[in-house]
Amino acid sequence: MARIRAFENAAEIASQGGVAAWGLDASAKPARVRGPLHLSTGQEAVAAGVCAHLARTDLLTSTHRGHGHTLAKGANVQAMMCELFGRATGTNKGKGGSMHIADFSVGMLGANGIVGAGLSIALGSALAHRTLGRAAIAVAFFGDGALAEGLLHECLNLAALWKLPLLFVCENNGWGEFTSTDKQLAFKLSALSAAYGIPHESIDGNDVAAIADAAARIVGGVRTQGPAILECLTTRVRGHFEGDAQKYRSAEELGQLADRDPIRIAGGRLARMGASEIELAETAAEAEGEVEKAMSAARSGRDPDFAAALADVYTIAKTS
Repeated sequence: MARIRAFENAAEIASQGGVAAWGLDASAKPARVRGPLHLSTGQEAVAAGVCAHLARTDLLTSTHRGHGHTLAKGANVQAMMCELFGRATGTNKGKGGSMHIADFSVGMLGANGIVGAGLSIALGSALAHRTLGRAAIAVAFFGDGALAEGLLHECLNLAALWKLPLLFVCENNGWGEFTSTDKQLAFKLSALSAAYGIPHESIDGNDVAAIADAAARIVGGVRTQGPAILECLTTRVRGHFEGDAQKYRSAEELGQLADRDPIRIAGGRLARMGASEIELAETAAEAEGEVEKAMSAARSGRDPDFAAALADVYTIAKTS
């Protein structure tokens, strides 16, 4: 969780308008995050709690807000930061960026800029596991903004019909872009899960211990019995995208975010268990140091060669 928070804070600073804070010379070369940036700040507990119980062979898909999931699944911090900067040494050689970050080597099949699009990729992955006789599962992270997408209903139906090893993890932060989801949805996820006969559990998405406990139970069942839904009630601290002024949110709601900070909640729990303030500070400092090294590598990284633009994108069939 500390690593995800440090990464997101650094990415925010290095986005447009923040290069000076890192001492970057933006006039020399584009030494900043390129393209749109969507931060998972405030939702670290969901990624950490769920991924703590996944094996490397388990596969997952994410939303456009996928940095935390990618880090929690084990992706290299430096390669991820280089990807955000569009460098050749990034996880996707600079071709994916923030919204499409992926790392197949750790089972992270990618973030996705299309709402709910990762659901069908995870469904196909779960089907592949079942077809090939693997013990692995697939996990689809999605937001409450995707609940009204027809694709979600299709995936729930097939997952239930074929009893696929697929875990649906809804990060319910109460917002779909700029509109509160209570103004968009006529149903609750619990009712939807009941309609498809899929087990559903709703949990405090800012309590990493509660999420980890739930994931420990649920993941095992998904491996042997079929799909399940874990709904994590969490908070979106930043706007829909970096630079979003969030004028559509009340001052009261924004003022309550600090009390719901998952890292603050986890820190309090650890303190009650005997951890000292020094130990907690050292954990945060270690994560920040790791991210600072990643930022240095991203600043000085090599841009991709234009000649490689189509590599890994298209396969050209040769005809005799």
